[in-house]
Amino acid sequence: MSELYGLILTGGSGTRLWPRSREDLPKQFLALCGARTLFQETIVRMLRILPPERLRAVTGAQWESLVAHQAREVAHTPEDFIVLEPTMRNTAPAILLGCEALRDSGAGEDDVVVVTPSDHIVRNPDAFSEALERAVEAARAGCLATLGIVPDRPDTGFGYIRRGAARGPWFEVEAFVEKPDAATAEEYLRSGAYLWNGGVFVFTLGSLYRELERTSPPLFSLAGRGAAALHGEFEGIEPISFDYAVMERARRVAVVPLDAGWSDVGSWDALHEVSDRDERNNAAIGDVTLRNASNCFVDSRNRLTVLNDVEDIVVVDSPDALFVTRRGASQGVRDVVRGLKAEGRREVSQISECARPWGAYRVLCEAERFKVKRMVVIPGKGLPLQSHCHRVEHWIVVRGTARVRVGDEERFVHEGEGVFVPKNVPCSLENCGRIELEVVAVQEGEYLGEDDSVRPDEERPPVRGEQ
Repeated sequence: MSELYGLILTGGSGTRLWPRSREDLPKQFLALCGARTLFQETIVRMLRILPPERLRAVTGAQWESLVAHQAREVAHTPEDFIVLEPTMRNTAPAILLGCEALRDSGAGEDDVVVVTPSDHIVRNPDAFSEALERAVEAARAGCLATLGIVPDRPDTGFGYIRRGAARGPWFEVEAFVEKPDAATAEEYLRSGAYLWNGGVFVFTLGSLYRELERTSPPLFSLAGRGAAALHGEFEGIEPISFDYAVMERARRVAVVPLDAGWSDVGSWDALHEVSDRDERNNAAIGDVTLRNASNCFVDSRNRLTVLNDVEDIVVVDSPDALFVTRRGASQGVRDVVRGLKAEGRREVSQISECARPWGAYRVLCEAERFKVKRMVVIPGKGLPLQSHCHRVEHWIVVRGTARVRVGDEERFVHEGEGVFVPKNVPCSLENCGRIELEVVAVQEGEYLGEDDSVRPDEERPPVRGEQ
């Protein structure tokens, strides 16, 4: 019997859930429904059908540490769990890179690979597992398989799959259809023959490579030499989706209907639909009080938010930005973000709070030439040795004890004590105690971005905004 492998696609960025999601922190790394992030929920779903040693995550270098950290919190992943993309080239090159990595680790032509995005919500994981099992059967029968989401509304935001004849537990695919207009989407829903394209693919490695040779010769010419060789060629690959490069042109394609409370969480309205709601159809996350409110969505995790005598609105609060719109119009956040980006607003890309492998930080105050952060470091963890090219830092310990290195000097810093870190001097900070270490960091300089850090074995990275 062939083995089953999994690839989780964790690259890409988006701002459809701004201000919670940013260019520096895409939605897959956010906990939107419950304690786990969407990426972590994806890992847990995949581990229902395969062991962790046969699971990989394909991601960009900017998210490597975050992917590793979030994965470790929910699974014992292998050392080669992360497959790094040198640059984003859409889903077809990413999937091929992941498959090359699986082959490097011993996967064979008859082994089956399940590819899934990392930013979806699935409220019924049992139904998801059952659908995947049927898709695996189709793949072992020689098909390239996909899951088709059973639509519950005439949505114009998805591509569709027109299913054909039944073949046991799956259906033949007659066509992949582009996003329709409203009238066409209504007809698709009435016909019952159309499913949403959810971006989940299942195939044997042998079937994929045979189809790739026919459907996309430029990509196939880069296959078969291992992940390292493909990595070296990656920047020269034309971006192309897996749907267009392979699925839409393949000869034998199967679809398995999925009815599992699925959402791609493409807007705040979509998150409202899959969230728990009260008797007045309100969904509230965080410190929220509702008085005579109905049909509202509120996400407020940083302060008390009160809605009084209102209906049909969306309120999303973050430490540095507040977004308010009416229900049904939250897709307009794209235009909002586009406008803010044109104005050069940092709130589009940069984040003010984030989990890190060593703990978490939150920006308390920021102006043109200074920033104040509160850092919480887990016992036994620490910020790695690095230097800063454009800023100096003052670290003040407000709780716990830190082991601090600045240049060649290493010492303990206790509550109420501080240390100064000059520019271009290697520094590190470690929690050497048994309780959480809290540090207030005051940063001063001409550039305060998170990318102004250099490890000892790295060249200075390009700074956002430099020519």
